[in-house]
Amino acid sequence: MPDAPVVLRVENLSLTLGGKAILHNVSFHLHGGEYVCLVGANGSGKTTLLRCLIGYCGSYTGRILWWGQCRSTISQRYLARRVAYVPQGEGRSAPFSVVDFVMLARYPHWDLFRSPGPQDRQAVRRALQLTDSEHLAERVVGSLSGGERQRVCLAAALAQEAEVLLLDEPTTFLDYRHQEDLRRLLTRFNRECGVTILAVTHDLNAAVLSGERVLALRDGQLAFQGAPTELMCPDVLKRIYAAELILTPHPTAQLPMVLPSVPGELS
Repeated sequence: MPDAPVVLRVENLSLTLGGKAILHNVSFHLHGGEYVCLVGANGSGKTTLLRCLIGYCGSYTGRILWWGQCRSTISQRYLARRVAYVPQGEGRSAPFSVVDFVMLARYPHWDLFRSPGPQDRQAVRRALQLTDSEHLAERVVGSLSGGERQRVCLAAALAQEAEVLLLDEPTTFLDYRHQEDLRRLLTRFNRECGVTILAVTHDLNAAVLSGERVLALRDGQLAFQGAPTELMCPDVLKRIYAAELILTPHPTAQLPMVLPSVPGELS
């Protein structure tokens, strides 16, 4: 969406932890209403990048600007009203019922000493419905399966009613049906509600089918940013993953898809 305003601009972002460079001169931007996927091999810096964007890593160099304002000048409460972050495995041992856990995501909208009101309860109900989690409402979060927790964490992000969703492997632990349901839900929120999405994924096929644009990290550096059609080329993928990947045309999407290789016979 080149005509939409830029909601996030990252300029020359670098981060070193324990003497090791995790991110190096990463620069990109997000337009309002975009759906962008972030891919790359394990250890390439994807999760760390998201954590920097939300303010969990404060020792970086470079600039992160939300709506033109430097991240360091924005209060965490203000950012939480506009940006929702769903990390991997969040809520695994949370000692709350599901409905209370999702309600906690509404805190950026509360005034001091105000209890949740009708608008908060409506937002929570809607989020649980959308994520097919209503039947889990009274369950303790720590008792849920991995897939159930993932849906509940997304429900919390939706209840937050943020303009931007930062998602770290949102389909982790989900079976095929719920993976498809989640991708459709995110696409619906993006297209119908104008929610801007930046989603980390290891699933290249899902990335190119869902995202309008794809970013790729390799060893902490931005190795690619562009359209899915530009990403799914053998030379580009080899540069990102240092591996030969097998591609085949999707029957309806007019895009190449990655196929698993057949293991060689054991000697």
